[in-house]
Amino acid sequence: MAALTGIRVLDMTQYEAGTSCTQYLAWLGAEIIKIEPPNGDPGRSTGVNLAGDSQYFMNYNSGKKSVVIDLKNSSGRDLLLDLAGKCDIFVENYGPDVMESLNIGPDVLAEINQKLIYGRIKGFGLSGPYAKYNAYDWVAQASAGSFSVTGDPLGPPQIVGPTYGDSGTGIQMALGILAAYIESERTGLGQIIEISMQEAVAIFMKTLDLLTWGKEPAQRYGTKRGRTGGGLYRSKGEGKNDYVMIFPVTLKQQDTVFTVIGKPELLVDPRFSTLEDRVENEPILREIIQDWALQHTKQEAMTLLAEAGVPASYVFDSLDLFKDPHLKERNFIVNVEHPVNGAVQLMRHPLRMPGALEPTRSPILGEHTQEVLEEYLDLDASTLAELASQNVIRKAN
Repeated sequence: MAALTGIRVLDMTQYEAGTSCTQYLAWLGAEIIKIEPPNGDPGRSTGVNLAGDSQYFMNYNSGKKSVVIDLKNSSGRDLLLDLAGKCDIFVENYGPDVMESLNIGPDVLAEINQKLIYGRIKGFGLSGPYAKYNAYDWVAQASAGSFSVTGDPLGPPQIVGPTYGDSGTGIQMALGILAAYIESERTGLGQIIEISMQEAVAIFMKTLDLLTWGKEPAQRYGTKRGRTGGGLYRSKGEGKNDYVMIFPVTLKQQDTVFTVIGKPELLVDPRFSTLEDRVENEPILREIIQDWALQHTKQEAMTLLAEAGVPASYVFDSLDLFKDPHLKERNFIVNVEHPVNGAVQLMRHPLRMPGALEPTRSPILGEHTQEVLEEYLDLDASTLAELASQNVIRKAN
């Protein structure tokens, strides 16, 4: 049995920040009833590269149930309210005041279900001067300082590729929801959980330039990390990602680097005898390591260093995540069959635990409309047909 079996989530999320939250809950076994407008979650057509739904949508909606309801129709709103009475959790990540404009805010749903947990993901939260501002991932990252510490120290700030602003926020919301659910089992009461994407990203900034914490802006360090030779080194090869990351933190790890690169004499070299010496002479040390790295492919360099106990990795590109032997042996990429797109590849979640489920396919738009409304609201076929004829609901084609 999955860890969250029996927990029912009413999911009004779109794109990624919200869908990554409910995706995690689905992976752990919660039943996710995804409420979509007639045209569907806009994520279905984001970066379309397949005959059916996009890879983007499939990556964040595995194992959910799609129910199409037009919430701008009063009958559609009534259906949503009825479903809220049957669910444990409600999650939304729409723009400022959208839920209020539909009259389905927390106060309305609490009257129907006092135990309901209402999760709200907003770019800048529900209070403060920026509360009415819209945000997407990279806007949230910019507002959290992420770009300011990324890039060459003499160049402009750089945009960070991975979507920490969206998925990082969603995963933190999932954690809050589970804590609230446990509390509701004790108290019998739900609660509102609010999370700001800005703050959810800012929480990852707590390790940078601690000597000037809260006094000066953290700096950009380009390809360098640490003060004793850590960072990216160009390796043998002509590829744009032919680099190896080396990060020796302890003196023992630093000493091991000297041995691995074939320079044991550096262990008794007065320029590198103490930590302070190594910091002072780091430019020389980096040149020595760089000369060695250019003699090896990035995979060779990683293997030599890592097997000796030095923290190191070659720079994986996104295709390496599908092909690297380590990830292949761990079945990180799974194949699922989609009714329109055929065989598709999905990343599995990183949780290795008995109560987590393997990824399954994402739903077709409206695939579960009839099933959910029949099961939870006891609507008969004639009622569903009437609602469909009035465009209140939509079933899958």
